[in-house]
Amino acid sequence: RFELEQALLKGELIVADLPTAWSDKMKEFLGIVPPTDTQGCLQDIHWTRPGFGYFPTYALGNLYAAQFYETAVTQNPLIAQEMAAGQTSALVCWLGENIHQYGRKFTPAELIQRTTGKPLSHKPFMRYVTKKFSDIYNL
Repeated sequence: RFELEQALLKGELIVADLPTAWSDKMKEFLGIVPPTDTQGCLQDIHWTRPGFGYFPTYALGNLYAAQFYETAVTQNPLIAQEMAAGQTSALVCWLGENIHQYGRKFTPAELIQRTTGKPLSHKPFMRYVTKKFSDIYNL
């Protein structure tokens, strides 16, 4: 997705060729080809919204979320138990005390350092997805 967006913006790919380019990337990265454009490049609403070029920020958000959550659970182990039971109040309280109350006072880099004691890292996210998919697929 990101590579295709960059190619469009650089003029290296024209819109008419996007469905084929999408299918080629799906085959290259995942070994599958979507049977239709609606299940391929058109499944993504970001192409038609003012947020074009915004999609990669989801990855960044996932990194922040994993690191914040790991810290929250370390500071209050009951959060994980409550979340497993569908209860969010302890996490919402932690977020309010450690993140939300500051609004835009800190940059994202400052906030993650202040809240977790570390700069942003991919490691908490990797721990999260490794555990999640190991549990789901019995790996």
